Amino acid sequence: MTFAAVLLCAPAVAYAGDKPLYQPAPAWVVAAPAPDAAKRTDSDPALVIMDQQHRVGDGQVWEYTDQATRILSSQAMRDSGTVTLPWQPDAGDLIVHRAEILRGGEKIDLIAAGQRFEVLRREEQLEQWQLSGMLTATMTVEGLRVGDVLRMSYSVTSRDKALQGNVQTSIGLMAAPARAQFARARLSWPVGTELKWRSYADGLAPKVVQRDGFNEIDITLPLAKPAELPADAPARYHKLSMLEATSFAHWPAVSRVMAPLYRTDGLIAAGSPLAGEVAKIAAKSSDPRTRTALALRLVQDEVRYLFKGMDGGNYTPQKPADTWSMRYGDCKAKTLLLLAILHQLGIEAEPVVASAQLSDHVAQRLPGPGAFDHVIVRAAIGGKSLWLDGTGNGTRLADLDDTPPFRNILPLRAEGAGLMPLAMHPPGRPPVEIDVELDQSAGLNLPTPFTVVFTVRGAMAEMYHTNASQADKEQLTAIAQSMVGSVLGEALIGERSWTYDAETSTTRITAKGIVSSAWRMVDGRLRMKFDKAMEKSSFSPDRARPAWKDIPAMTAPMAFSTLLRMRVHLPAKGVGFELEGDRVLPARLAGTTMRRKVAMEGAWATLEDAAETDGAEIAAADIPAARAQVALAQSRLLTLVAPADYPARWKVVAEARGTKAFAPILAAYATVIAHEPEEALGYSNRANFLNGVWDWKEAAADMDKAIAIEPSAELYFTRSRIRTMLRDDKGALADIDAGLALDPSSTAGVAQREMLRFRAGERDAALAALAERIEAGGTEKLTFVARRADLLAEAGRGEEAIAALDGVIKVNPGNATLLNERCWIKGTLGAALDTALKDCTKGIELAENPASIYDSRAMVYYRMGRMEDALADLDAALELSPTQGASLYMRGVIRKKMGDARGNDDLGAARMMSSRIDEDYARWGIKP
Repeated sequence: MTFAAVLLCAPAVAYAGDKPLYQPAPAWVVAAPAPDAAKRTDSDPALVIMDQQHRVGDGQVWEYTDQATRILSSQAMRDSGTVTLPWQPDAGDLIVHRAEILRGGEKIDLIAAGQRFEVLRREEQLEQWQLSGMLTATMTVEGLRVGDVLRMSYSVTSRDKALQGNVQTSIGLMAAPARAQFARARLSWPVGTELKWRSYADGLAPKVVQRDGFNEIDITLPLAKPAELPADAPARYHKLSMLEATSFAHWPAVSRVMAPLYRTDGLIAAGSPLAGEVAKIAAKSSDPRTRTALALRLVQDEVRYLFKGMDGGNYTPQKPADTWSMRYGDCKAKTLLLLAILHQLGIEAEPVVASAQLSDHVAQRLPGPGAFDHVIVRAAIGGKSLWLDGTGNGTRLADLDDTPPFRNILPLRAEGAGLMPLAMHPPGRPPVEIDVELDQSAGLNLPTPFTVVFTVRGAMAEMYHTNASQADKEQLTAIAQSMVGSVLGEALIGERSWTYDAETSTTRITAKGIVSSAWRMVDGRLRMKFDKAMEKSSFSPDRARPAWKDIPAMTAPMAFSTLLRMRVHLPAKGVGFELEGDRVLPARLAGTTMRRKVAMEGAWATLEDAAETDGAEIAAADIPAARAQVALAQSRLLTLVAPADYPARWKVVAEARGTKAFAPILAAYATVIAHEPEEALGYSNRANFLNGVWDWKEAAADMDKAIAIEPSAELYFTRSRIRTMLRDDKGALADIDAGLALDPSSTAGVAQREMLRFRAGERDAALAALAERIEAGGTEKLTFVARRADLLAEAGRGEEAIAALDGVIKVNPGNATLLNERCWIKGTLGAALDTALKDCTKGIELAENPASIYDSRAMVYYRMGRMEDALADLDAALELSPTQGASLYMRGVIRKKMGDARGNDDLGAARMMSSRIDEDYARWGIKP
């Protein structure tokens, strides 16, 4: 609920009503300077006047506002042309004093001209579950023009009998960079009246003066721009931009005044439907905790939330019988209902108010109900406090000891009570559990079938359950995709299911599919980050500014916990696999409690990480040490490490051929396709996998299906390359043409087309087409120069090819790709080998990944007869790129030449990767 500071009151000239009154401003108002509408420049602020004056007296508050706005544009005219003024008719009046347009020296009185405010009675915030009882007066300003000044002066009066004659009010204080020609906040109250007041802005110390029997505070606005604070500073460090006042002497006075609103005596009539519900709970169990859990579930599940602020409802809850019969209520109504039920069941309980917005700032505010926006129940069972929120969802017996994130609460007691700190602790059961299983038994560099199970509890479970009941198939898949993505990154989902258990308030979302391998070659061995908890953790408070050096850091806004379990099925029964990094984490990391369990058993590597937050602060002096501790943990991420002799990918594929090793991967793709049979994505991804294991026939079949469903340039280009491996050059060229029809700008597509035309006998036409592209210039010019040089060399025009490269390298001497191209062509031609060697060596130094340049230099060494050097470069190339078939082929050629039987394995692997590699190298006179 919202404890709004509308506990306002007015002198006896006005009475509460549901229609605006039209009266002059009261005599106590000090008029703002009249704006000079004729004098204006573009640098003047659009806000001409913002004058707020509050007068407190006799249990009432009168809020006077005078606002004048310059209409600088047609957009501003649209925005300001309809004036809306809300008020609470049960508490007081809306009084309109002035509505006028200033145009040069002319003043147009809208009220005198007959314009009036119309009252809207519909609930403006009903879609936000608020039935506030507010009325809105609306005026559409007639005749408003760009350049006018629109001025409105009005008052809202208020009195809340629930406060037993006490009052509270607050005035928002405008601060830079906001601007106004004239802005003021003014507060007045009778001399001799006990009224506390406070302003929070740094350096603001207004003085109280007496005038005509009243104390007055007058603040010129805007205030200076508030000092910047780090985003993780606790709430109490953020200064409130307000001037507030209260007649409450202290917090116990607030507690005493509010307590009678939650008396439960006689609120559940014998024999009533509600009494019957209480009897059901009593019959189910005699255990007070179980009874409490059942009562809370009844209030949460059977009564929907709806804020009801009408008929004095800002602070006064509706009766439990009404709440139960209507099956709706706000936090006040739900709290009173729950209290009444618990008291009937013999359970000690009391209402407590809290602020969901202000957190630990409440303790710095003046005492008053306006400091709070929520009310819950504190039950006492077995010497422990249970914090029960009737507006929550999914709370069950296991959750009763959980703590809300309120920092401070005020018990409402007849004898009064002071503010109490509320220490948070992690929830009794993790709201989120994630179980991940990865099947990498087929190989580390292959796509990975996965199963991910998300288990969510409590309020989150209810939210997901509601969403699932309303979502269609595509939306459910999108939700599952997002959840899987948060753990594994981009993935394909083939199966997904949702289950909900109302008894435990648990939603379980299961997703199965396939994801790209996370293994990467690092320091000569394949490695996979196994650590999700620390990898995504961060703790980097900024306290570099001197003004921030003593500010602690908030670690979390609320108590929370997560549990992540991962299982990885390793190949080769897990033999030779190792774990690096932290098997054990510090018990406490930057305010988070960490627990880790790790095991390597046979083919399975398992990890369990639990993280629990309790909203702790890190003292400023402890921030450097906490930051260093987190940084150290992140530098030692738990990592799975493959054996040093783990076979290259081509060996894994070669061994898998003719077996069922790929069955789990193919099954995962099959489920993806079955889930979305009319989508191209499943077919194209399976085609990419089959292409990656050099099964071109099956890959082409899947590409056919994908293109039939949703043709794209990329799919055509991919099928063209596959058809080339199937020796279908005519079909490959047709695909390239189809792809270029969709994406004529594709550099790779153009280069592939001209190569195919060249080898189909259209040599001159292909070379001319590339020359035309080069002549056109643009960012891809150098790529076309390189491709044309390749074809010139293949056509026996080596000198021309090298000359073309010489020209562009002279202009781009640091381009590793061009240096590699010239080195390669010289090597294949056996020409200028000494300068070729220099080109490759320089390119290796410049390139981020020089695998292809090592291969080119190996060709040069081969031509020079330096076989050992050639082998060394080929080994280096394959270490960087294990599936670089050209390097395998050349290593096989050299090994056979040197009498090494391993050459046959290399050649077999290269031929598996490229069905045409022999004819490619035959062009350069190289044969095994």
